[in-house]
Amino acid sequence: MSFKAYDRGKVSVLELSGRITLGSGDVKMRELIKAQIDAGKKQIVVDLGGVSFIDSSGLGELVAAYTTARRNHVSIKLANLTKKIDDLMEITRLASVFDTYGSVDEAVESFNG
Repeated sequence: MSFKAYDRGKVSVLELSGRITLGSGDVKMRELIKAQIDAGKKQIVVDLGGVSFIDSSGLGELVAAYTTARRNHVSIKLANLTKKIDDLMEITRLASVFDTYGSVDEAVESFNG
C-alpha cells in the first residue's frame, strides 16, 4: 500500500492506493490515521479510489481507526470507493457506519455543510 497525505483547508486527506491486506497495508493505514489524530486533526477523509483490494483485516483496521477517531471526537469520511469496496461495505453493513462520498471534493465539502 502506498499513500499521500495532504490538507484541504481544515480537512486532512489520506489518499491510499494498492492492497490493504493482512501484513500489507492494514497496520500502515491504522498508523496513518492515528498520526492524523495525534496531530490534532478533527476532520479526515480517507480516499480509497486507488485501493485495488481490501481484506477482512483491512476492514478491521478501518473499523478500529473509526473507533479511535470517535473516542477522540474526530470525524472520518470515506471517498472514491470502488464498486468492489462499496459492495463489501454493503455486505458487511459497514456502509451504515461510515459516511461515504463519490469524490474527495464531496467529502471535504460535507464538513463545511
